[in-house]
Amino acid sequence: MHGEQEFIDGLYARVDALRGATEDSVTDALGQGNTPMQARLERDILVAERSGLLAALNAVDGSLCFGRIDLTSGVRHHIGRIGVRADDADLTPILIDWRAEVARPFYLATGHTPMGLRRRRHLTTDGRRVTALHDEILDLGDATRTGHEDPTGDAVLLAALNSARTGRMNDIVQTIQAEQDEIIRAPHRGVLVVEGGPGTGKTAVALHRAAYLLYEHRELLAKRAVLIVGPNPAFLGYIGEVLPSLGETGVLLATVGELFPGVKATATDSRAAAAVKGRADMADVLARVVRDWQSLPDPVIAIEHDREILMLDDGLVRMARDRTREAQLPHNAAREHFEGHILNTLTEMVAERIGTDPFDGSNLLDPSDITQIRDELAENPEVWAAIDQLWPRLTPQYLVADFLADPVGYVSDDDADAIRRPVTRAWTVADVPLLDEAAELLGSDDRVVRARAQRERAEQVSFAQGVLDVSFASRTFEFEDKEEGDPEGSEVLSAHDIIDAERFAERHEEEDHRSAAERAAADRTWAFGHIIVDEAQELSPMAWRLLMRRSPTRSMTLVGDPAQTAEAAGVGSWSEILAPYVEDRFTHTRLGVNYRTPAEIMDLAAAVVRAENPDFEPPSSVRSTGVRPWVRATDDLPGAAAKAVGELAPAEGRLAVIAPRDLHRRLAARLDGVTAGDEPDLTRTVVLLDPRQAKGLEFDSVLVVEPGRYGTSDLYVALTRATQRLGVLHTGALPLSLAGVAGE
Repeated sequence: MHGEQEFIDGLYARVDALRGATEDSVTDALGQGNTPMQARLERDILVAERSGLLAALNAVDGSLCFGRIDLTSGVRHHIGRIGVRADDADLTPILIDWRAEVARPFYLATGHTPMGLRRRRHLTTDGRRVTALHDEILDLGDATRTGHEDPTGDAVLLAALNSARTGRMNDIVQTIQAEQDEIIRAPHRGVLVVEGGPGTGKTAVALHRAAYLLYEHRELLAKRAVLIVGPNPAFLGYIGEVLPSLGETGVLLATVGELFPGVKATATDSRAAAAVKGRADMADVLARVVRDWQSLPDPVIAIEHDREILMLDDGLVRMARDRTREAQLPHNAAREHFEGHILNTLTEMVAERIGTDPFDGSNLLDPSDITQIRDELAENPEVWAAIDQLWPRLTPQYLVADFLADPVGYVSDDDADAIRRPVTRAWTVADVPLLDEAAELLGSDDRVVRARAQRERAEQVSFAQGVLDVSFASRTFEFEDKEEGDPEGSEVLSAHDIIDAERFAERHEEEDHRSAAERAAADRTWAFGHIIVDEAQELSPMAWRLLMRRSPTRSMTLVGDPAQTAEAAGVGSWSEILAPYVEDRFTHTRLGVNYRTPAEIMDLAAAVVRAENPDFEPPSSVRSTGVRPWVRATDDLPGAAAKAVGELAPAEGRLAVIAPRDLHRRLAARLDGVTAGDEPDLTRTVVLLDPRQAKGLEFDSVLVVEPGRYGTSDLYVALTRATQRLGVLHTGALPLSLAGVAGE
C-alpha cells in the first residue's frame, strides 16, 4: 500500500505541474494582443489545444490511476483515465491511458490466457489517497504473494455494482469486462449495433466507445466531432459527467428534439400524433406540400407595367414551373431559376408588343433593348408580387406549422385529426424531424446569405473608416495646438497612415473560438465524424432520416433493446431501421450479462414480457441480493407511496418513484424533498419520474406505481431500474404477471 501511495503522490505532483504550466501557456497566449494574421492563427490553435488539455486534467483529477499490470518480463505499467508522461528528454510514460493497446491485457487477460501478465492489480482511491488494493495472480507458477490477493477477481466489480448511486452515471473504466472491451474497441467505420437488455452496461459501453474513438482517431474526430443522441434531457444529465471523467470534453450530447438549430421541443404529442409524424411516408407528404406551394394562376395574374397589362396565365407559368423543376434543386434554391423564366416570359411579351414590325412581323429591338426591358421589369414591384405568389420563399418552420394547422388532403382524415394543431403551438420532438426534412426540401437561397454578408462587411468597413476619420481629425486638432515648426508633431503617425478601412475591418472581425461540438450544434448541415444513439429502438423512421443526414459516412454506434420499445413510432427492428441506408451491411452484437439488476428483480420483470412473448430470454444477472420485490394494493395511493418511500429509501444512494405523469402532482404533495418535472435533479435523494423518463437510468431502490396503466415495454423498463430493492403499489387491476406476488 505504501509503495502505491508514493506512486500516486508522484503522479499527482506531475499532473499539478502540468496543469500549472498549461494554465500559464494559455494565459500568455491570450495576452499576446494584436498580432499578425498567421501568429494569431497559431495562437488560437495553441489556446484551443491547451484549453482542451486543461479541461481534461481538471476533469480526471479524482481516481486518476486505477490499475497496474505486472508483466512476466518484469515491466510494470500503471493504468489510468488519461496518459501522463514525465518531464524528461524521452517523455517517459508514467501513467498509461486505458485506451492504449498496451493497457488492453488489463481488461482481457485470464488465468487461461494471461497475455504476458504475471499480476493484475486494482487500485481503489479516495481522492488522492489509496484505500485498497486487489491483486489477481495470472501466472499460476508465481508463488509471490502481496497479501492483497482477490481469489475470484470479482471484488472490484461487485463493489462497484453494490455501491450507492449518486444520480450521475459513473464510468466503468476500472471494471470493463471482456465482452464490453471488444465492443468499445471495434473498428471506427460502419454501423455497429449493440443490443442488450437492462443492466448490461450498453450505455456505458457506448460512452467508453466514444472516448476510445476520440483517442484512436483524434485528428479526424476533433474536427468533425462526435454526437451522442439520448432519449430525453434527464438521461443526458445523468450521463453528462462520464466522458469528462475520461478526459473527453469535445462531444455534443443532444436529444432528437434539440437537433434543429434554433428550435427546442417543449410540447408533447399524443401517442397517435407521434406515430403519424414519425412514419417514413411523411417525407413524401412534405414533398407534396412543397410542390403545392409552387402554384399556378387561377386563372391569370395581371401585372401593370408601363401603363400596359401583362397577363400571366396557367400555360405560361406551368412552362416556367416545369423548366424550373427540371433543375431538381430545393425549392428556395430553385426560385432564382423560376424568377429568370418569368422575367424572360414577361420580357418577350413586352418586346413583342413594342418591337414588332407591322409590315413583316419581325422584331426591331436589338439585344440592348431587350436587356433594358428586362431590367425595367425586374424593378417592377408587381412582378415580384406575382413571383412571390407563384413560388414563395419558405422557411421550414412556416411550412411545417402551416401543414400541421391544416393537414387535410395530405393524410387520411383520422391522421389529420391526430396531428392537427394551432400554428402558434410549441414544437414537439416529433416535429423536429419534419422541420429537418422541410429544410432539405426547401434548401436556401444563397443570394440572401451573400447579400447579408456583403451588408455586414460594408457596415464593418464603414465603421472602420469612421474610426480612422476620427483618428485623423484628432491628429489635425493636435497639430493646430502646436507652434509652427514644432518638431514634436512632425513625426507622429496615426492609424490612417499605415492601414486602410478594409484591413482595419479585417483585424476586428469576430474570431470563432467555438469547439467543433459547439459549431456542430449551430449548423444543421454538419457532418459528424461518429454518431452514437442510445435507446435507438425508440427512434421513428423520420428521426432516422435526420440522423443519417448528419452521418454521410455511416459511422455510427447504435445501442438499444427491442424488448424495451415503447414509443408508438419506434421501429424496434434493426433490419427495418438500417435497410434503407446500409441494407444488411452492419455489425450486430449482443450483451448478455446483467450487471445492474439483481436476479430476484429480473425474474419478476422477465415474467411481464413472457406474458406476451413466451420465448423471451432476459440477460442473466450476475448477482443476487436475497431481497424479493413486493407488490401491494392500497386505497390511499399518496399515503401508501409516502410510507413505501420511507421503507425503501436507502441510507445512502437514490430512490425513484415511477408513476404515470397525471399522478405526479398528487404524489409529490406527500413526498418530502422529491424532485420532478421534465428535467428533474437526479442527484436528489428521491426523484419522481414517468416510465419514459426512467429509460437508461438506475437507482438503488425503485417504487413502481399503478403498473396496470403501463404498456408491457414501459413496465419492463420501470421494473428494471433498481440495483437493490423494488416495490410496487397499485389501486387498480394488476397485470397477470404480477398478480402472483401481490401481497408479499
